[in-house]
Amino acid sequence: MVTQDQVKELSERCDALKRYLDIDSKKIEVEEEELRTHVPDFWEHREAAEAQMKKIKDIRFWIESYEALEKQVEELRLAFDFVKEGLVTEEEVDAQYEEVLKEIENLELRNMLRREEDKLGVVLKINAGAGGTEAQDWAQMLMRLYMRYGERHGYKTTIANLLEADDAGIKSVTINIEGDYAYGYLKSENGVHRLVRVSPYNAQGKRMTSFASVFVTPLVDDTIEVNIQPALISWDTFRSGGAGGQNVNKVESGVRLRYQFKDPYTGEEEEILIENTETRDQPKNKENALRHLRSILYEKELAHRMEEQAKIEAGKKKIEWGSQIRSYVFDDRRVKDHRTNYQTSDVNGVMDGEIDAFIKAYLMEFAAEEPHS
Repeated sequence: MVTQDQVKELSERCDALKRYLDIDSKKIEVEEEELRTHVPDFWEHREAAEAQMKKIKDIRFWIESYEALEKQVEELRLAFDFVKEGLVTEEEVDAQYEEVLKEIENLELRNMLRREEDKLGVVLKINAGAGGTEAQDWAQMLMRLYMRYGERHGYKTTIANLLEADDAGIKSVTINIEGDYAYGYLKSENGVHRLVRVSPYNAQGKRMTSFASVFVTPLVDDTIEVNIQPALISWDTFRSGGAGGQNVNKVESGVRLRYQFKDPYTGEEEEILIENTETRDQPKNKENALRHLRSILYEKELAHRMEEQAKIEAGKKKIEWGSQIRSYVFDDRRVKDHRTNYQTSDVNGVMDGEIDAFIKAYLMEFAAEEPHS
């Protein structure tokens, strides 16, 4: 059974969170912000009104989450005392302790996500590396992993663009994952993922190594200002691919956006290419492609902002985007993150989207080094 010291430690962590989150100030703040909604013409300016309601909701989240946690800690204290009187079993207290511990860790992690973009959704792109069918199969497995992660967390997941391989698997996929703090959590997935397994596509049954890259950018919403110059955009249209038969797309609903980007800081020029086949409605696909462009431009600005922060230079080698971040070794039943050294033998769970422990380990190690907006 848990000890009195363990219960006391949780209680102290709860008190510390109250100070970190400044709950008393937030209660005053939410009252002041709610007063702004009582003016007669509040809903006449819908965008501003919705932004104000979202602001209130965000503050309330912290207050309500903390109050729920405080109540759980108090119930744990009482349960611990009731064991002596035989009113509660030791097993029940242990289970209650684990539940409270999980909740306090979740809130502590959420508190680490302080940057403006952390609360946004995610554009997550997966590209198969060299290695043919095996790498393409690996890319498809990663696609399922992140789709399952999104489902587990109640996020909305949409496939914005999918390029299937000729034999099996996929060459690339772009997934939009929408929900509170999706980017804050999934930014830890940015980099190269390595698979080691006995390949079902190898006739000799040899152990093979495959790679796939995962690129994570914030899914920019209408509250973020991004400067897009229409004169630098050109469009192509094409027929969306399909399996044929009834489902083949007869009209050119797929769109290809080209944007001639010039970095305002370095002067370097590049063409940004975005394809979208999300719907059969061409205007809707154009809208989605523009949204993706805004996310990429916003991410470039963020990258510049981060480079300007000297404080993260020391940890840059560890978190450099594009470096190999994690190995999935199937026959040894091991998944290991090379940045944090966290590993698990639950390969099936990880491939089914259970990656919270990896995300937590990453945030615990690196979130403190990130610059706050």
